[in-house]
Amino acid sequence: RCMHPHHDNPPDAATSAQHPFAALTPDAVLDALASVGLYGDGRLMALSSYENRVYQVSLEDGQRVVAKFYRPERWSHAQILEEHAFAAELTAAEVPAVGPLELNGTTLHTHGGFAFSVSPWRGGRGPELDDFEVLEWIGRFLARIHTVGATKPFAHRPALNVQTFGNEPRDWLLAHEIIPLDMQSAWQGACENALKLIASSALSTSDGGQFGLNQARQIRLHGDCHPGNILWTPSDQPSGGPHFVDLDDARTGPAVQDLWMLLSGDRSQRTQQLSALLEGYEQFRSFDRRELALIEPLRTLRLIHYSAWLARRWQDPVFPVNFPWFGSSDYWRGQVDMLHEQIEAMGEEPLYA
Repeated sequence: RCMHPHHDNPPDAATSAQHPFAALTPDAVLDALASVGLYGDGRLMALSSYENRVYQVSLEDGQRVVAKFYRPERWSHAQILEEHAFAAELTAAEVPAVGPLELNGTTLHTHGGFAFSVSPWRGGRGPELDDFEVLEWIGRFLARIHTVGATKPFAHRPALNVQTFGNEPRDWLLAHEIIPLDMQSAWQGACENALKLIASSALSTSDGGQFGLNQARQIRLHGDCHPGNILWTPSDQPSGGPHFVDLDDARTGPAVQDLWMLLSGDRSQRTQQLSALLEGYEQFRSFDRRELALIEPLRTLRLIHYSAWLARRWQDPVFPVNFPWFGSSDYWRGQVDMLHEQIEAMGEEPLYA
């Protein structure tokens, strides 16, 4: 079964209507909030989130809150509560991470078959990542997140490793025959080669040593620290600077996972950005420079994991609308090219800061 979402097999309306989120009407959102004693004035604004459904809600008393309804069957309640507990630890350590409010003695609620949480609303814009001072500031806060993250492990949330982000999504894509036949063997071959390289632990470090993903110290991470998950408020405000939002992907992994997604541009630009981030980071916490050899392996794993994530979510009507290019032979040809580029990148000297 090829996936050509453009025209060959659009999900039929019945499938979309049966998607669990189809039941999450504005009334259902307001009823859920009322069930924990928060009364909306009827104004709801959907915020951008593919994984969950997130709304900014204006309350009758003039306050604004953010209500997040979790995708059914993605995380267990224990895993969600572990994310909430991590957010609470960060807040207690005065790290500006936005966590859920405790209402009626808990941060996780259920209503109408949905698990949901409510957080205070925080404004802000994306950070100016070409400003080295901003990067240094973000680096300081990432170090503080990791200092808290390193105090104890997650018991329920998964780890980021070759198995969870590489082998498992690869096997799922092949088992569900998601990749068009004309691209399947090319993709599978490139994927195998890339994963073999990552699993071999034979990545060269900048000092000529060897280092692998399984040798890095595992700590609790933000997990999905891209620029969209950092809100910036002007530094002349009392709590100015970065706020970290959306710990939905918090998991165990190497510290460098929370740094590399903030780097962009050519090699010299990324080197300068990394230097600024680490300049801030190392004011609060030491950083194992050998982990820089893991940036390209982590990027490769994210590539494989992302394709499987899109395919698994395809019955959710939000996905075909927002990712119309996904699934065609052209899409998979592009993935094969990127995997070849990643294999090459993993053979190069890692970034040095």
